[in-house]
Amino acid sequence: MAETGHPSGAQAGSRYLPIADHGLIGDLRTVALVGTDGTIDWYCCPSFDAPSVFASLLDADRGGSFALAAAVAARTKQFYFPDTNVLITRFYTEDGVGEVQDFMPVTDNPYETERHRLIRRVVCVRGAIPFRVHVAPRFHYGTAAHTLLMSPDAAVFSCADTRLALTATVALERDGTDVRADFKLGEGESAVFALDQIGDDITQRGCAHAEAEQQFTATVAYWRGWLRQSRYRGRWREMVHRSALTLKLLTYAPTGAIVAAPTTSLPEQLGGERNWDYRYTWIRDAAFCVYALLRLGFSSEAEAFITFLTAHIRRGEHDALGPLQIMYGIDGRTDLTESELTHLEGYHGSAPVRIGNAAADQLQLDIYGALIDSVYLYDKWAQPISSDLWDDVCALVEWVCAHWDQPDEGVWETRGGRKNFIYSRLMCWVAIERAIRIANRRGLPADLPRWQQCRNTVYRRIMDRGWSDRRHAFVQHEGADVLDAAVLMMPLTKFIAPTDPKWLSTLDAITRDLVSDSLVYRYDPRSSPDGLRGDEGTFSICSFWYVEALVRAGRLGEAQLAFEKMLTYANHLGLYAEEIGRTGEQQGNFPQAFTHLSLISAAFNLDLALG
Repeated sequence: MAETGHPSGAQAGSRYLPIADHGLIGDLRTVALVGTDGTIDWYCCPSFDAPSVFASLLDADRGGSFALAAAVAARTKQFYFPDTNVLITRFYTEDGVGEVQDFMPVTDNPYETERHRLIRRVVCVRGAIPFRVHVAPRFHYGTAAHTLLMSPDAAVFSCADTRLALTATVALERDGTDVRADFKLGEGESAVFALDQIGDDITQRGCAHAEAEQQFTATVAYWRGWLRQSRYRGRWREMVHRSALTLKLLTYAPTGAIVAAPTTSLPEQLGGERNWDYRYTWIRDAAFCVYALLRLGFSSEAEAFITFLTAHIRRGEHDALGPLQIMYGIDGRTDLTESELTHLEGYHGSAPVRIGNAAADQLQLDIYGALIDSVYLYDKWAQPISSDLWDDVCALVEWVCAHWDQPDEGVWETRGGRKNFIYSRLMCWVAIERAIRIANRRGLPADLPRWQQCRNTVYRRIMDRGWSDRRHAFVQHEGADVLDAAVLMMPLTKFIAPTDPKWLSTLDAITRDLVSDSLVYRYDPRSSPDGLRGDEGTFSICSFWYVEALVRAGRLGEAQLAFEKMLTYANHLGLYAEEIGRTGEQQGNFPQAFTHLSLISAAFNLDLALG
């Protein structure tokens, strides 16, 4: 990826870096966000959804951070070590060039796994540079006081339930309950900082230069070995592989769950209230995730995700909300109670900061289509599903047949009341249709006459009540004339032919009303109130769906241009947040799995069509 950078201290007038000015490192259990200024301003330990240790991204004063940078004016550039998730931040000064190599070793050793070691190796590559370090943890989102125990070998930060040990190859100094260090490196010299979680079974251990080099080499080898499984050889290999590496970072290895994003409450609009916790696993992501992973050749990750999802199909517990929640904790838990952290000001003052997600209690009928489509894809491209899983699928289809015509909160999790959303109807059709396909191909037992009749009824309902003669388009919900980018999934799910006149008319209407320079808005909240104040940016997943819809409609020139334009909105590392603002800035939680999944799908299908 081409390097871009910012002068060190260029953000001095602001207490927050732009969301896009971050890279991501992780160990398949948690991640850290590293700013282009060398500061780790988001880190939760020991898991994605654990309380934060560093959260200055959400409150520059109270959140805590791990700052490491040149102690003199510098320009910075940031890039990934090729084909890995090892992040390099370079500092260009008047007297030389230095870099910080950030990574988290990935290991299967159960004793070392719980260490969650975060290594920051500083190297002077030219001249001589002074560096400054300031480590200021703020446990439990800044609510838990901690103690500091200094020894010649380490600084140990302790609160009631967490202990972190910082070791370094340079002298550390106490700064209240924080730690700092000032040191100078000449050409070829280096310094190592390692932050470990320690406890009864995890002993404190330093990280000498030799060990840092060994772990750097092992981490590079791990990521390159993993990426070699990819079968993608298309035009956009660099961006597709960066998306794949990012998705792997967002995977919680113990269960196979994939978080929607590793952050909470990064705003969809500065100063607005559209701030959500995305550190959970959405059923909705299932089909997109399995499709993308299998297309690229990552069958073990697809299998792990399917195993996680199907473990939560609760047979016999069919109530008004259905047998599934729309999302789960990465460990499979169902209690995702939402609360606000009122002591944190939020990114750029964008309160509230939320943890938990009340949308877990919503009715969203589309999730059944996503889940059963993922089972269908796995059965088709990976390995045949088990008889037990087929029984679970049948139970889900029976529930869908009995409940598909309810109003719900919809794919966008609106908080403005339930409606008869067309996308929800569409995905109910997908749920039934894909199950019929599996039954026919495998000769599995099913009540096919009932399923076929219900599938046909849903189809007719969408065609009759989802179409607006006034707009000449399929619309957001029954009885409305509001457009919604979610209907871009109609041809992608094979509900309608991609060249059907009704679909082409819908595509033209979406292009006129919701598309801005290849960027696609979900809907207009002024025309379709969603229960929340403020506006939002364009949704990047919708932009990649738009590319695919153009591809399938045969508009390859438009599709390729829209796709190439979308690539210019990625950050300097090829990462995307959920949305893109009016001036091209990244908005919302970062990076977002859904966006990277849809990028992979769009690239794959555009490549295929271009030949």
